[in-house]
Order: sequence, then C-alpha cells, then structure tokens
Amino acid sequence: MAEVREVRDWTDAPRAAVLDAYWRVRAETETLCAPLETDDYGLQTMPDVSPAKWHIAHTSWFFETFILARFATGYRPHHPAYDHLFNSYYVTHGEPFLRPRRAFLSRPTVDAVYAYRHAVDAAVARLAETADAATWRRVEPLLVLGLNHEQQHQELLLTDIKHAFSYNPLYPAYRPDLATPPTGTPGTTQWLSYPGGLYEIGAAGEAFAYDNESPRHRVWLEDFVLADRPVTNADFIAFIDDGGYREPRWWLSEGWATVRAEGWQAPLYWARRDGEWWHFTLGGMRRVDLAAPVCHVSYYEADAYASWAGRRLPTEAEWEVVATHAGGDTRTGNLRESGWLQPAAAAGPAEGPRQLFGDVWEWTGSAYSAYPGFRIPDGPVGEYNGKFMSGQMVLRGGSCVTPGDHVRASYRNFFYPKDRWQFSGIRLAADA
Repeated sequence: MAEVREVRDWTDAPRAAVLDAYWRVRAETETLCAPLETDDYGLQTMPDVSPAKWHIAHTSWFFETFILARFATGYRPHHPAYDHLFNSYYVTHGEPFLRPRRAFLSRPTVDAVYAYRHAVDAAVARLAETADAATWRRVEPLLVLGLNHEQQHQELLLTDIKHAFSYNPLYPAYRPDLATPPTGTPGTTQWLSYPGGLYEIGAAGEAFAYDNESPRHRVWLEDFVLADRPVTNADFIAFIDDGGYREPRWWLSEGWATVRAEGWQAPLYWARRDGEWWHFTLGGMRRVDLAAPVCHVSYYEADAYASWAGRRLPTEAEWEVVATHAGGDTRTGNLRESGWLQPAAAAGPAEGPRQLFGDVWEWTGSAYSAYPGFRIPDGPVGEYNGKFMSGQMVLRGGSCVTPGDHVRASYRNFFYPKDRWQFSGIRLAADA
C-alpha cells in the first residue's frame, strides 16, 4: 500500500518547491482524465455529479479568479464568460452557473477547456517567477489552497465518472486494466477500548489544513470502544439477508422515507447475478469481495446498520482521538496511489485499528458544524466551507480515491445523510 507523502507543510517553502507541487497536482488531474473519450467529458447523471470537463475548467477558474485576477499585473481573463460558467458556488464573487445544468454546456469544447487550463498554468508560472516578496506572501497561501482544492476535485472526478458510467447498460470500465485488490477472510471484529478524558482535536502546527479543521480545542470523551476495522461486505450482507431494508425499526424516520422513495435494497452499484452479489467498479462489473469494506452507503444506511448491530457510529472526536492519540496508523492506507481505486480487505490482524486511512470515508455520528471559536475568513474564499455547516454529517479518514498527501487525522469531509455516490463506509463504536 502507498505511503502517505508528507508535503503539506508549506510555511516559507521555496517558490520552486511550491511551483513543483503545482505542476505535479495539475498533471495528476490530466492523468486521471487520460482514460476518458471525448464523449465522456460531458456526462452528468444527477445534480450532485459534475461533468469531467467542468471539473478541469473549474479548478483552473479557481487559480484565475483568486490569484491571477488579483495579483498578476495586466492579466486579462481567458474568456469573459468563463467566470460565470465555471464558478461553483461563490455568490459573493459573482453569479454561478446552475449546478444541475452543467451538462448543458457542449461549448466550450474539451479542447477549448484544456487550452484555458494551459493558459492559466502559464500565467501562474509567470507570476511565481516575477512576483516580489510581499506579493508572494499573499499569493502562496492561496496557491496552496488551490492545490488542495484541486485534489478534492481529483477525487470527485473519479467519484463522478463512476456514477456516470454506471448508468450505461454497457457498464463501461473507466480503467479495464485495474488490478483486483487481494482478498482475505472476513475476520471477527475486535473491539478496542479507549479511556475517556479531556482531549484536544483539530488542526495543529504549520501544516496546511482547511479552515473548518480549526481552531484546535478541547473535548471531553467518555470511555468508548471502537471496531478494529470497517464493516465488511459480508457483515452488511447479513444485514440485508435479515431484512434490514424491509424493517423500519432500524431506521431514522427520514432514512426510512428515503429507502421507500428510492427503492433501496442494497448499497449503490450492487446487483444480484445468479445468487451472487456483484457491483460496478471503476474497473467494470466485478464480484463483491466479502472481506472488503462495504462502500457507497449513505449515513442513513450506516446508522441503520449500527442500530441493527446493537452499536453506534463513532463521533468525529472519538475518531480523531484514535487516529492521533491512540495508535492510529496515519502513514499507510489504500489510498489513490495504491492503484486499485476500490476498497480492499484488511491485510491481517493488528494490534490497533486497521484501515483508518483510505479504503472508505467513514461516517461519524457528528453533524457538520463549526468548532468553538471558528470564524469565517473574509472575502469570497470564506465561502469555501463555512456556509455549508448545516444539515450534513461528518466523514473521516479518506478513501481509495483520495490522494495520499491530501488526508490527515483532522480532515473533516461532509455530505448529506442521503448521499451515497461517494466512497463512504462504516466503522462501529459503542459506549464502554
């Protein structure tokens, strides 16, 4: 499995190092798009999914809007309409093009979008080479934010492509050459005990972190236990076979209403063939590996499974305490660099928690809200996280499509309870 690369500490980094990181991240996005045919770039199968073409344009828009337009002397926008077309949700900056209509944009063409992207790259390189020290001090943190923003969109690219391809009866594979992860035997869950007490959570030090990971603050925890591994496909099939999707007593009211309205009977992308469970992957249709973590389940499904199992989901504070203070492995995991782009079975017994990082984003029982003392930054960049702190739930740990140098113990991902097109899974907890 891939080692997590520590490249997040940008404080006083030489310009050349930051620019090298810029070229690396930008190149990775284009590498992820390389398997696509031109016709694939415009697919949008639901409002939450964005076309690949939009992703590669929007990430360029971010650098153009928040860096070049402000700091590059004499810079002229590449196209006057792009500020509207590729603005995602920054209403204090301008008027975004409606998200559900992104597939309406047959123009600009894929070639034109790549030309835009490369023009932005050239302008960023010129700015990095010519900016004086005072200007660079203002540019650098925005450039680093933009790189992390692009890494988020790299993950979304893969997530959205998978959803879009799954609607095609031909079940096209994004990467037919993807290796199948090694399997194993679904072992018995081990319950790891952690003492309660006063802990600190949140981003610390000079390494890059998003604003929603701060301020670092104290939390009180009671004694708790945490499963040593995520819930496996075999575990979840037992829930299905026991009528989990037919029994309302396990479900939150809104979750049960969603199950009935959507006709859910299994995780997203699952189908029965000749008595076996198969699922759609970025490598095409494959048999469900019983030992791998269950994936593409909503918060509602995670909570219902926990209720059925007589447990609960961990709080985000419990998860972070384990990951940072109690022996969680922050260095390795089945992240994007592993190359499987699919959750994999745990490697084997371990002394502490397994698969905390990579494989699946793990739903927590915590609502996404501000930490004590949180302040939204001034200007349009302040819209990045703060305004979404309502009605969503926190996930932790990264997934098999998360870049390895993008994940950390304090990272707070968040989605709506019904969302399941993300690589999301389950780890159980309980009061001690």
